[in-house]
Amino acid sequence: MSSDNRREHIRTALNAKVSVTHPEIGSKIFSTRDISDGGIFIVVEDEFAPQLGDRVQVQVQGLPIPAPVLEMEVVRKTVDGFGLQFADC
Repeated sequence: MSSDNRREHIRTALNAKVSVTHPEIGSKIFSTRDISDGGIFIVVEDEFAPQLGDRVQVQVQGLPIPAPVLEMEVVRKTVDGFGLQFADC
């Protein structure tokens, strides 16, 4: 791993709809940009703005059966979205 890339997990492009629920902000449906063994990146085009370290619940949408609800933590924010890490990583 190069010193420029601190990523522990390889990312895979993934465009899926997910519901993100924040205890104070509420719930909203977003698209993902990529996924890895450590987490996902959520594309945000509005003012949904959790803070670094906040915990959110995430559930993939549009599957034939309800997906599990996963606890995730906001670990990165950019102008176009935020990175979430699986809480158990």
